[in-house]
Amino acid sequence: SLCAAAAPNLSYQELKDLKKANVLHIDVRERWEIDRSGKIPESINIPLGELMQALQMDPTEFKEQYNQKMPSKSDPVIFSCLAGTRSKQALGFAMSLGFS
Repeated sequence: SLCAAAAPNLSYQELKDLKKANVLHIDVRERWEIDRSGKIPESINIPLGELMQALQMDPTEFKEQYNQKMPSKSDPVIFSCLAGTRSKQALGFAMSLGFS
């Protein structure tokens, strides 16, 4: 399930359309889930337990850790997980840190 502030639930097609617009897609599933079920193309994996720390990293450290430019607080970001619960938590974490 996918989650974004503007639209709390997105379809797969909506995600595909947003990815064309350079939206950062963060998959908050655990690494073992990615290993078992597969990685979503062009997403980065930041398990929910690491997300708060990751979103507060120095941009250079974020790039080294996740091989991706750190999003600014105004950049569009989409969170996903298996069922939607963790992606909603991730959205709440990001918004509490000032991400819009």
